Amino acid sequence: MSTALAPMTLAAGLARLQLELPRETQQKLLDYLALVQKWNKVYNLTAIRNAEAMLTHHLLDSLAVAPHVRNAKTILDAGSGAGLPGIPLALALPNAQVTLLDSNQKKAAFLQQATIELPLANVNVICDLVENIQLNQGVTFVVSRAFAELAKFVALAGHLIARGGTLLAMKGALPSEEIAQLPGDFKVSRVVPLNVPGVHAQRHLVFIEAAA
Repeated sequence: MSTALAPMTLAAGLARLQLELPRETQQKLLDYLALVQKWNKVYNLTAIRNAEAMLTHHLLDSLAVAPHVRNAKTILDAGSGAGLPGIPLALALPNAQVTLLDSNQKKAAFLQQATIELPLANVNVICDLVENIQLNQGVTFVVSRAFAELAKFVALAGHLIARGGTLLAMKGALPSEEIAQLPGDFKVSRVVPLNVPGVHAQRHLVFIEAAA
């Protein structure tokens, strides 16, 4: 993908997601992708190397979550890796405070550098295991993208959500077996199919809350 075509392609994807983002934000999203490509050569942040595939399978895939967390005050991205979906969400939702959590020191170093270079005033980075983290206040949403099976995700990250908060698991095909294996103190409140521009595989967003 040439640099000249990238803004048009991103704009088309945002239109299909019904996301209206300022031109400056769109440029920062592209700058973020450029950073991922640059650091990927040394740090192996993602197996996807093609710029167009990164745009669809990483950037637009992450941004597909934004309409469902539009009013979030706090978001924690568990197992953030290259900053997905946390950094795209932080750019799309500047009023949300976003925490990027990853236990890999090299990936955490990239996340820290990305927050400086872009820059991202509403993002902080933590390098640790999700089960080790203790927050003074729980967060509105804990989101994971291919982090773990649902039962393990709940076991490791369930303590991080505030009262009335939600765990959000980004999945491919509908994970019916994983949903059936959830412990009784958590429940799936809804499952939303995600239509990601340029991604032909199934995508679902699973909402998990503490059972009453």
